[in-house]
Amino acid sequence: MNIFRFFETEFKVIFDDLKAVGTIPESADGSKIVFELPRDASHGDIACNAAMVLAKQVGMKPRDLATLLAERLAACDGVTAVDIAGPGFINISVEPRLWSVELRSILAAGAHYGSNDSGAGKSVNVEYVSANPTGPLHAAHARGAVLGDALASLLEFSGWNVTREYYTNDAGGQVDTLAQSVYLRYREALGEVIGEIPSGLYPGAYLKDVGAALAARDGDRYLAQEESEWLAPVRKFAIDAMMVMIREDLAGLGIEMDVFSSERALVEGGAVQATIDKLQQDGHLYRGVLDPPKGREPEDWEPREQLLFRTTNFGDDMDRPLQKSDGGWTYFSSDIAYHLDKLKRTGGPLIDVFGVDHGGYHKRMAAAVKALSGQKDMLDVKHCQLVNLMENGKPVKMSKRAGNFVTVRDVIDAVGADVIRFIMLTRRSDQTLDFDYAKVTEQSRDNPVFYVQYAHARCSSVLRQAGEMPEDANLDRLIAPAELALIKQLVSWPRMVVSAAINYEPHRIAFYLMDLASAFHSLWTTGREDPSLRFMLDDDAELTAARLWLVKATATVIRSGLGVLAIPAKEEM
Repeated sequence: MNIFRFFETEFKVIFDDLKAVGTIPESADGSKIVFELPRDASHGDIACNAAMVLAKQVGMKPRDLATLLAERLAACDGVTAVDIAGPGFINISVEPRLWSVELRSILAAGAHYGSNDSGAGKSVNVEYVSANPTGPLHAAHARGAVLGDALASLLEFSGWNVTREYYTNDAGGQVDTLAQSVYLRYREALGEVIGEIPSGLYPGAYLKDVGAALAARDGDRYLAQEESEWLAPVRKFAIDAMMVMIREDLAGLGIEMDVFSSERALVEGGAVQATIDKLQQDGHLYRGVLDPPKGREPEDWEPREQLLFRTTNFGDDMDRPLQKSDGGWTYFSSDIAYHLDKLKRTGGPLIDVFGVDHGGYHKRMAAAVKALSGQKDMLDVKHCQLVNLMENGKPVKMSKRAGNFVTVRDVIDAVGADVIRFIMLTRRSDQTLDFDYAKVTEQSRDNPVFYVQYAHARCSSVLRQAGEMPEDANLDRLIAPAELALIKQLVSWPRMVVSAAINYEPHRIAFYLMDLASAFHSLWTTGREDPSLRFMLDDDAELTAARLWLVKATATVIRSGLGVLAIPAKEEM
């Protein structure tokens, strides 16, 4: 039994009955009605917004409609009182036995508690990180990596068939610059004094190893060649080396991709031309002249006829060029082809996790996918704001190896992958995140990841002390306010999972775990202050058994939640 689903089912009967007698019109939409825990525990056990949602549709004042609904809800099994608050919020109080039934469900389901089939086995593609293969991942990439991976896990937990994907931008000018930078390090490895790295090339010391590896493999083969001869083989070697480094960084974060797609493979395989042909056939392209970019003086811009995509027909701010002045395809053209490729492979929705620097790219990409999918909203883009790395409130110095940024490996080595994964989800992705090395590693309640993992460790300690778990327990004995508060947090886990999955917001899981840990630590503290509320009582075996079941249920849900975030639950701390 899920207590929220129980009331949703009961309310549907009430809803349909009121429609049948004409009190509520047949056209009334109840899809936004929810039953949930009230924000203030003094407002009862379950809160419902039905009167607020339906009042306008029914043509009644919210409070009058709430009174009508309250009379019927009061007749539901286990309901002890129904009160109306404010303009028409419905607050329901229930018998404690309803909570104990759900507690049994937690222990019966174990690690599967909270998993659901809301995805119904449908396919979804989550693309994240997709950093240019020009160097190691930097700390800002970690946020998108964690968000994408946690979202993928959350969707899997909710019954989706998920593909985790990394798109390798290996066809643009930046990989030619990478090849030129590696070639310089290659010459250095063969004994040449290269001096200061020229402006425009990548200066990172990590390329020394790549150049040395190239020299070890191919000797001085490329020294006498023109750039047109060595560029392609050196570029491939460099990209492969960078992707090995990137895969290692991802593995360090506990991330394993299902698919690595190549932009170059798409371009060389004719996918971009095929996509352009499709858009042309569908009537979405034309040749025209765009207005000058905003903020530029007229003399800085020269009008010219271009191949343009009517993205404004699909919600974009302006039509977009698909071809550069030299006849080559724009990055946008390649990205359109890539998203068409994903649509063909997935057949379901696409989710892109972009950095804040791609904020302006959202509308045009969404417009392209809508055009490709026949006016369907098949793309959802999640943007990650910046991460401020600090040590005791002061900015962290740049990486010696990377040269001009802090790498993901630097952060992993400093605080560990578990800390990174949790802390990166303690803010909404569209909010800037302060990541202070000192604060995220301190052992205090102010450190969220420690606070949650310590709650599980405390649960484990109690269960080890108890030894063998009782086979059964009278859970109706759990009536203390702190016990009921914890149980209510536990039973809201399935609803939280569904809500987070539907909204593509894995940060809700981290928030939930912090609230759950707080409820458990509160009960622990209450037991220290009041001996009658301790988990194990020498003179009451029945109540002890019930409390041990509660502790085990708490450990189960914390472990489940951390599992969704791919973070291990600590047994000891």
